[in-house]
Amino acid sequence: MLKSKGFYKGINFGGWFSQCDYSKERLDNFITEADFAKVSEWGADHVRIPVDYNIFESNDGSYKEDGFARLDRIFALCEKYNLNAVLDLHKTAGFSFDDYGESESGFFENEQLQERFYRLWEEFAKRYGNLSDRVAFELLNEVTDREFIGTWNIISRRCIERIRAYAPDTIILVGSYDNNSAPAVPELDKPFDDKVVYNFHCYEPLKFTHQGAYWTNKIKQEDRFTFEESNITPEFFEELFAPAIEAAKRNNTTLYCGEYGVIEVVPPEEALKWFRCINSVFEKHGISRSVWSYKEMDFGISDSRLDGVRNELLRYI
Repeated sequence: MLKSKGFYKGINFGGWFSQCDYSKERLDNFITEADFAKVSEWGADHVRIPVDYNIFESNDGSYKEDGFARLDRIFALCEKYNLNAVLDLHKTAGFSFDDYGESESGFFENEQLQERFYRLWEEFAKRYGNLSDRVAFELLNEVTDREFIGTWNIISRRCIERIRAYAPDTIILVGSYDNNSAPAVPELDKPFDDKVVYNFHCYEPLKFTHQGAYWTNKIKQEDRFTFEESNITPEFFEELFAPAIEAAKRNNTTLYCGEYGVIEVVPPEEALKWFRCINSVFEKHGISRSVWSYKEMDFGISDSRLDGVRNELLRYI
């Protein structure tokens, strides 16, 4: 379904409307029209746009028209450069995947915060539901703890019900716990309707893709691993993705990998091996995806470090 609708090979515009300082300089200039033109030239058919709720909401929950105006411009540029878009709510009031740099909490326990979430998605649906042929909705980025999955299944269903009143035809992406891990996909409820897609992320093995990362305690920052030392093979990804693939087949939906990538400290030729390997499994199973990330953010595929391998790398996104 996603491939035929133009959501097959995408690139994240991370760090623009999320994981940033929200300054006017950042919002105006981190990504420009030239970047839309570039990713279209590279052969991407869509961009994923991570956004934070505070771009669109004031502290009292009222809406900021300048935030929506920026989103209007994004979708206009997407249309100009023949790109579809995934609107990804990266942070909502009361929850962020990033406990390193955020202080949001309480979303899964607080009905008022959940109501803000529903209302914001209703607002997105009212404004952009008419763009269902080229804009998809991603409800929430990277639910973290397993303990949240029961509540998340209830919240996501209620949210989709409310979205459907204004956007009956829009594709909606829903991910599971453990930061959208593929093995956790089977714990998602059966899709609400035939336009709901299972979403996952993949940075495995973490010791390779995140070596040197300063924001996680899951790996030692000083450790370094080569591609070969990490035992990365197509069979590795086949086994990792198998539960998600099976769940999607069982529930008559498809899969979208909303983030995957390799940290900048990995040598370019080593990163290329990882992309080639994971791409072989994406292609075998027809899995749609969006690489993390276009620029900077420790993973930028447009960064100069990849100049020597980029032409080949673009074959594997």
